[in-house]
Amino acid sequence: MKKLLPILAALSLSSPIAAEDDAVVEMWRLDCGTLQVSDVAPFSDAHLYDGDERTLVVSCYLIRNDDTYLLWDAGLSKELVGTSYTEGVFTASVERSIVDQLSDLGLEPSQIDYAAVSHYHFDHTGQLADFPEATLLIGAADWEAVKAAEGPNPLIDPRPFAPWLDNDAAVVTAIAQDHDVFGDGSVQMKAMPGHTPGHSSILVRLPETGDVLLTGDLYHFEEQVTNRGVPQFNTDRADTLASMDRFDAIAKSLDATVIIQHDSRHLDRLPSFPESAK
Repeated sequence: MKKLLPILAALSLSSPIAAEDDAVVEMWRLDCGTLQVSDVAPFSDAHLYDGDERTLVVSCYLIRNDDTYLLWDAGLSKELVGTSYTEGVFTASVERSIVDQLSDLGLEPSQIDYAAVSHYHFDHTGQLADFPEATLLIGAADWEAVKAAEGPNPLIDPRPFAPWLDNDAAVVTAIAQDHDVFGDGSVQMKAMPGHTPGHSSILVRLPETGDVLLTGDLYHFEEQVTNRGVPQFNTDRADTLASMDRFDAIAKSLDATVIIQHDSRHLDRLPSFPESAK
């Protein structure tokens, strides 16, 4: 029987939230910046988008489970508020910081219990250091890459992770497989490697809205779903395609609402801030 316990625990991740838990679960979409991309050619290693221009929204999400809060992704740097920065094909800008938006909800940074990142790229970690008291949730392979990084580079900048790299007392949960954040099935990080070695997507099971799947950067825009566009900068093509297949199968099985975090066409799939999805 003891050998079966880990298997049963893993299987429970896909089960509906137990009725006896009755946790109040809700989610807000936060505006964490904009990326103007003058040529999205790098988003396909098969020349699918050469010469196309695109505006990518940068989305973060606040998820509440009773009195516990999870921040999913941390957007672009707050240093960009009121300005913009161009490097290569990317022009990044930010209108409001995450902390500023949380204040609209009456929340302080210290009230964020978990700071979870889908992966280590700059547009998902820029304001992470504003939540040093939170438990960091990150894919195990991504965490190893962050710890091994020698100074900032175009893909891995360890500076936003300083509160957890430099403080032995800070708590890091490095996730090798799927992870049930609150222990009740309501929020599950799903291992979706390929974009980075430890990339994750997240399933949020809302009592009224239903199941919602946030992609992280498994997809950046809808066209990648249909034509399987794999970015040139992904760490593993085969893993990416396998993760796409798994993600799509989960979405179909659960009849989940899929939200591609960078696609502006998906903004209306959740209520506009400061309203929440419940």
